[in-house]
This record gives sequence, structure tokens and C-alpha cells, in this order.
Amino acid sequence: MKECYLYDKLPGKKVCCKVCSHYCTINDGSRGICGVRENNNGNLCSLVYEKVVAMSIDPIEKKPLYHFLPGSKAFSVGTVGCNFGCLFCQNADISFPREEKTVSGEDITCSKIVDLAREQGCKTIAYTYNEPIIFIEMVKDAGLLAHEKGIKNILVTNGYMTEEVFEFLKCVIDGMNIDLKSFSDDFYTKTCRGKLQPVLDTIERAHEAGVWVEVTTLVVPGENDSEEELTKIAKFIVGIDKNIPWHISRFHPMYKMSNKQATSIHSLKRAYDIGKAAGLKYVYMGNVGENAATACFKCGAELINRDVYEGKLVGLENGKCFECGTKLGGVFE
Repeated sequence: MKECYLYDKLPGKKVCCKVCSHYCTINDGSRGICGVRENNNGNLCSLVYEKVVAMSIDPIEKKPLYHFLPGSKAFSVGTVGCNFGCLFCQNADISFPREEKTVSGEDITCSKIVDLAREQGCKTIAYTYNEPIIFIEMVKDAGLLAHEKGIKNILVTNGYMTEEVFEFLKCVIDGMNIDLKSFSDDFYTKTCRGKLQPVLDTIERAHEAGVWVEVTTLVVPGENDSEEELTKIAKFIVGIDKNIPWHISRFHPMYKMSNKQATSIHSLKRAYDIGKAAGLKYVYMGNVGENAATACFKCGAELINRDVYEGKLVGLENGKCFECGTKLGGVFE
């Protein structure tokens, strides 16, 4: 176990974890909501430091990040545990270890993660699969080493983080894909075991700090797919920056929503149209193979061609359109 970086000690050997917006108060011998940050005799300890349960080399587009080093490879790592309890979780087998007394995972040092990423020619390390905020100790330590080797770091996150942890991590984070699961606090409370406002705050905070941000919404039939709801999400993103890419993803029956139908293509196309009508320049139907290419907003020339998860620059040089010279928002070197 490694002592956690961000927490307060309280009377009676209690601690307050300051990593996510639950701000869990944890009794001695107990764990926080995430299941992997444990109070050990008045000291908060991470049970998943350098303990990886999932590790893979992925196209950066799979995160999904479409305007961040397109066509490159990301070295993806994740642990067990999550600070949410989404009823539609796509990775429930690793996200919810709360009933287990032991924590699963392969022991691997931060230095080894960075070395493997470099050996495989990956331009980024992606902290993903589960919620990376719950293993910030590894994110920070590996992230610093990655920057020393010229490798960038990206978070794939639910965005339910505190201002303290964002300030702590922003020096190592180059890009983020942030889930905006709904624009309803009721949805977040009942379906995700969280609240909306901290997520909105994270999106704004990251953009203001100069971290490249893309937003993903999993469209769940009958839950968050109304025209009103999707319009609110799109207008919120536009209010920050109309250049932020919005990924609208297809729900597949999973976990405690296995009785629901998958999202129809028609519903995704409607969400796409809502995003464009709201003023977003870049809306993507991310996991169905349609509307995946990036076109110049000004002249319409194709800039990045994609076959679902494989990106290829076809009309972009130094971040600008070949045809008209319009700059595309993103990170391209």
C-alpha cells in the first residue's frame, strides 16, 4: 500500500479523502466509495498503486480522442475500483471490487509502464478503463516520468473530481475525455451515484487550464435521450468552446441495464443533428462507424479520415487545413 497524496486527518483516526467530489469521511479500517482507498490506522492508503488490472495498446481514437495526436497509439492502463456506481457500466467486472477483501491486479512499477509505452512507440499513456482519479498516485508518478521521456498523458474520466485534485494533476495531464452522462442531477444521483455540478466544473476547469478536452455522452434510451436533455448538453459545451468535440456513443445493454434495448442509429443521428444545430463544430457518432471523419469547418475539406478507431491525416498539416489554412482545434504534435 502507498499513502495517498490528498487527504485530511480527522479526530478519532478518521480521514477525509479529497480526491473526488464525494469527499468520503472514512473510519479506521474502512474504505471509501471507490473501494480502493483505505484508512489504515489514521492514514489513507491506496490499494491499487502500481497494481494494474488492464493494460493494452490502443488507437488514440478508441479513448475516444479525435483531435489529439490522431493516428497514434496510446498505452492504456487501469486498476480496479470506481467512485461512481453507474447502472449501465461497461466495465463493471473491474469497477466494483467493493465486496472483495483483496484487490486484484498485476504488480508493475510506474517506471515500467513508461518504459513499455516507449518501447511500443506510444505517444501517450492513457489512464482509463476504470476511473483514474481513484489512482491519482500512480497517475502523478507515472505522468511525471512520461513527460521526462517525451510521452503525453491523457485521462478518460467521469469528471467527478475535486478542484484540489485537478490542481494537483494538471501539470502532467495533456488531454482529457470527460463523460457528461446527463444534464440532470436526478439522473446522476439515481443512475450514477453522483451529482452533475462537479462534472460541469471539471470540464470548465480543464478547458480554462489549457488541457485539451473532448466530451462523451453515452445515449441511453429512455434515460438521457430526450431532445431537451441533449440540447442542454450541447449548449453547455458550446458555452465553453464550440471547438470542443462531442462524442455521442451508442449504449449496449450492460450490467444492471441489461434488459434495455441498444440505442438506435436514428437516435444517435438525432443527437448528432442537435449538437450541430446548437453550434458545435465537431460532433461524432463515436462507436458506430458513421460521421467519424473530421472535415474543415470552413471549407468542408476532409482533414482526418477514420475507420471507426483508426485515424489518418489526409488534409491536415501543422494543425491547419490543406485547402484553406483554417486551424483545427486540438493537439497534433
